[in-house]
Amino acid sequence: MPRIPRLSVPGVPLHIVQRGNNRQAVFFQDADYITWLDTLFESASRYDVSVHAWVCMTNHVHLLATPWVEGAASHMMQRLGATYTAGINAHYRRSGSLWEGRFKSSLVDSEQYVLACYRYIELNPVRAGMVADPSGYRWSSYRHNAIQLGEYPIRPHAEWLALGHDPAERRARYRRLVEKGVSRGQLASIRYATRKGLPSGSDRFKHEIETALARKIGSGRRGRPRKGL
Repeated sequence: MPRIPRLSVPGVPLHIVQRGNNRQAVFFQDADYITWLDTLFESASRYDVSVHAWVCMTNHVHLLATPWVEGAASHMMQRLGATYTAGINAHYRRSGSLWEGRFKSSLVDSEQYVLACYRYIELNPVRAGMVADPSGYRWSSYRHNAIQLGEYPIRPHAEWLALGHDPAERRARYRRLVEKGVSRGQLASIRYATRKGLPSGSDRFKHEIETALARKIGSGRRGRPRKGL
């Protein structure tokens, strides 16, 4: 059966999720997280992708990123996955696939869901019970977006920049947004859209994507969202 084409439009942000094979661990020590992040930002720069938010969990990763040319996100993820897997296999004397097939992704409506997706990603360690506050988790973009302690060249999305007139005001307002969390409806919508590879946003946004791609796409409103991503 042919693969369903992944939805991607230059200039439109993507929520990307990639899991370890059989949901097994993909990070084993601090050096592994650092290697993956270094490779991520090298790959993003090579293929012209802006990374806005990220989190590395033990057995999966989330990204919010905007590709600026056709196919950029796929090229970035292919290079990232292959390079990181080769390094891990060599270091730990293992073989075989590290990641579970193709990454999953969803186009994100800037007006309604970009900042919700930021929070969804950076609050993963809190929802998993790993930390009480996102600032306590080293392997996410929260400290860059909320506290200015980031080590990596994140490029803020326009919606984050619109939070204030200067970086301090933006970070303060973003912290307040994170404190409010993500609504159950937004959680369900983001998870369902990413699992199904559908746009996450309004009907208007879906129509704009269909127009840009010149084809019909499925509805993200069918069925009951499951827990998972």
